[in-house]
Amino acid sequence: MPLSPLPLLIPHITYSSPSSSTMPTRSVKILQLQHPDTTSYGSSGAGYSSSSFSRLREKIKEMTFFNWVEMFLPCCRWIRTYKWREYLQVDLMAGSTVGIMLVPQAMSYAKLAGLQPIYGLYSGFVPIFIYAIFGSSRQISIGPAALTSLLVSNVLGKIVDSSDALYTELAIVLTLMVGILECIMGILRLGWLIRFISHSVISGFTTASAIVIGLSQAKYFLGYEIDRSSEIVPIIKSIISGADKFSWPPFVMGSIILAILQTMKHLGKSRKHLKFLRAMGPLTAVILGTSSAKIYHPSSITLVGDIPQGLPSFSIPKCFKHAKSLIPTTLVITGVAILESVGIAKALAAKNGYELDSNQELFGLGAANVLGSFFSAYPTTGSFSRSAVNHENGAKTGLAGVITGIVMCCALLFLTPVFEYIPLCALAAIVISAVISLVDYEEAIFLWPVSKKDFLLWTITAITTLFFGIEIGVLIGVGFSLAFVIHESANPHIAVLGRLPGTTVYRNIQQYPEAYTYNGIVIVRIDSPIYFANTSYIKDRLREYEIVVDKLTRRGPQVGRIYFVVLEMSPVTYIDTSAVQALKELHHEYKSRHIQIAISNPNRNVLLMLSKSGLVELIGKEWYFVRVHDAVQVCLQHVESIKEDHMASGSDSSPEETESSFFKSLLKQRGEDSSVAQLESGTNNKPSDLKHSDPLSEPLLFQKS
Repeated sequence: MPLSPLPLLIPHITYSSPSSSTMPTRSVKILQLQHPDTTSYGSSGAGYSSSSFSRLREKIKEMTFFNWVEMFLPCCRWIRTYKWREYLQVDLMAGSTVGIMLVPQAMSYAKLAGLQPIYGLYSGFVPIFIYAIFGSSRQISIGPAALTSLLVSNVLGKIVDSSDALYTELAIVLTLMVGILECIMGILRLGWLIRFISHSVISGFTTASAIVIGLSQAKYFLGYEIDRSSEIVPIIKSIISGADKFSWPPFVMGSIILAILQTMKHLGKSRKHLKFLRAMGPLTAVILGTSSAKIYHPSSITLVGDIPQGLPSFSIPKCFKHAKSLIPTTLVITGVAILESVGIAKALAAKNGYELDSNQELFGLGAANVLGSFFSAYPTTGSFSRSAVNHENGAKTGLAGVITGIVMCCALLFLTPVFEYIPLCALAAIVISAVISLVDYEEAIFLWPVSKKDFLLWTITAITTLFFGIEIGVLIGVGFSLAFVIHESANPHIAVLGRLPGTTVYRNIQQYPEAYTYNGIVIVRIDSPIYFANTSYIKDRLREYEIVVDKLTRRGPQVGRIYFVVLEMSPVTYIDTSAVQALKELHHEYKSRHIQIAISNPNRNVLLMLSKSGLVELIGKEWYFVRVHDAVQVCLQHVESIKEDHMASGSDSSPEETESSFFKSLLKQRGEDSSVAQLESGTNNKPSDLKHSDPLSEPLLFQKS
């Protein structure tokens, strides 16, 4: 025989008005708010920390030997479950395709960084194998990238000339520093710090950087040297001042190759059956340029020249005397690595159905740079274009990256004699083709109608990066981004709530104009944590709402002013001692003006802080509620009694005397049998209360017969 469900019993709390002799007693039913035991926790954060450590301890206990191995060597995850028949062919195809794409790109980006092309090949060799072991993404392609190359060129060009051997040594030292910082951030799980940089800042920064990169490659098209700078004005001045040295052959060759690259990229993106053209573009540019140089031997076109053959040798980075001046660029490159590499790695992981630990990813990037610096690599990071090609060609595991590394190894061992005939204008065309997609003007067009604040961030970052350099542009962009975050936090959204007709739901009256409020009561929702930076703002808004709500659609007994302020605190995730002090001051201020605070639905940690600070006892446990509706019911009963008392007293007493006597009765009521504190503890519950109550009935106003 099936058991019938037990009826839900709602705790029945009877609030008797102080003037029960002049009006009938109305039964108000509210849900019981569970107050935490303050002796169970040392502080509001201690309980959370304790539970966090408990979860961590349980997780460690459950870990097996293989779990530990996979945590330190993420490659074991895909090696252990590798499906040879299903994955091998696509991994071979994807890895080979990306390798063919990377060889010319690596040389191009090395020239952008002010280094010899061989160092680009070195950077696309050892770091790939290291990342395949320690990295957690199975599709991302590691190696030289346009943005990091520009950053290297920008900082090192201010210290020493690119033709000096010290330039190369400093680039390798910078790689080591970037790798160490990435490893430290990964181990300490500090990747979350970069979340404070908004997408608008990154988009504006990359757009401006792409323009600077494109202009910096113009010298290979124009046939004469231009000033090396990360600012747009000096570059443009240099281009204009050297216009008399313009040479047609490199311009024509570079333009033709660039047009071919863009056409192949467009066809590869727009037509699925031609997607291989996107990866073959850089190789096609190199073949066309090399063939033209070998056949026609144009004297006005500069070639790459001699490239050392063979694999890089092991060497320890030296020349640390300039390390201090490299710290800002180290921070910027690390930030770019987190935003670009981790961002695209997470997106690819989601598309391929596996989880990715961003901190493990950061450690993998750091390990690739640290060990790469011992084999003459300059800073590497994940590449958007190559990672996209890797994914589109069906890469399933990190074996695709290993195949790419093998292609680079073969190029270093056997193909470097051929590379010396590559025209520099062909490599410049590859760089320009790659950075054109980074000019994200569409983001600015999108932001203008959607969010003026984000559009302003994008514009400020882009303009300052263009005219004042990369470091200043990043600092100003990040500074404004943090300023907006601080402003939003210090000026949180606060809403006046009203009741939706026919429901017990209370919502923002600006969003729901049909919602109505009650005379004598203002209901306010604070949509943020309350801490020292926003307490003054919140207090000011609460004072304003006492006046503003008088203009709203109101119901209930006609009274002359506000008597109750209900604070809906369910969105408040945290309060500090400054907030507690502010609430105490607000309570005393309201008390002096005969206004009572009621608090609705605080979470456990917030309620614990209020209880430990004495604010629960100060305001009164009976003024803490589970729902806004419960608080409104109780407040409405008291508003009715105020009106009845005032009508009964007539002209014999002033409104101030009536209000004063009413609030004295409220204080007295806290110590009598109807005290909610006693009712919640179960010491004053009467069976008759539950016997005559209907849990489905929630009267708001007493109906006179």
